[in-house]
Amino acid sequence: MEPHPHPLLDVAHVAGLDTYLADIGTVFRTFAGQDSGCVSYGVLSAGQRWFVKSASKPPAVASLRRAVSLHQHVAHPAVTPLLHSITTDDGQAVVHPWVEGEVLYHPTTSHRGGRADPGSPMARFRTLPLPEIHAALDSILDAHLAVEAAGFVAVDLYDGCMLYDFDERRMRLCDLDEYRPGPFTLHAGRLPGSRRYMAPEEFVRGSVIDIRTTVFNLGRTLRLLLDAGDEEIQWRGTPGQLAVTRQATESDPRNRHPSVRALAEAWRTATGPTPRAPAR
Repeated sequence: MEPHPHPLLDVAHVAGLDTYLADIGTVFRTFAGQDSGCVSYGVLSAGQRWFVKSASKPPAVASLRRAVSLHQHVAHPAVTPLLHSITTDDGQAVVHPWVEGEVLYHPTTSHRGGRADPGSPMARFRTLPLPEIHAALDSILDAHLAVEAAGFVAVDLYDGCMLYDFDERRMRLCDLDEYRPGPFTLHAGRLPGSRRYMAPEEFVRGSVIDIRTTVFNLGRTLRLLLDAGDEEIQWRGTPGQLAVTRQATESDPRNRHPSVRALAEAWRTATGPTPRAPAR
């Protein structure tokens, strides 16, 4: 007896995504008004919860297609997997498993800021015990070792890509839609992303974007997530760790760590044998 096709994982094209999702299950959450121009849904279907992200405008469709390419080459426990892609009459959709957690920063077209609010995910993350923060940072670095090994570079890495499960004390990455094979030459005036995390070359047409750019992005991640506040005056790490972040974020790429692996090794040497949170 032939198995029934899965309503999300075995369909290649749907006309209207909203109508289709309502037909095959229950939409329990909608994420609209996103900076990316995408609309996403939490869907209960076939006895499981799913995260479905859709795009209709050409730049957002191109981002989802890049996401498909990245996930074909990069698999890591800290990277939320992309399981399937679907074309629609309006554009493209991708299917992820639903993953528990809270995005550390959730900007929309109508809302900015809020990282410092005591109840925000970022503020709560910053108050965690240091071993738990170290474990989360290790997960981010490990995931980017896989990105580096696959020949990709980070684009638009920021705290909106960081999904933290406060119950399980587990960090995952999501929405890595702008990652692409590298190195490449920037033909636009700037790359998409948060200025807080971006390297100088990401704002210069004709510049080369390579793994040292990713090193800068990760250096900013380490600097911002191991600080107690947004003003970067409450560093919770050691002087050695701070020196690593400073080298990683040198304005001249030639002065940065030459690879993600070199950055990770320098970070772990500076961190030393500090006990880390147990794996979940």
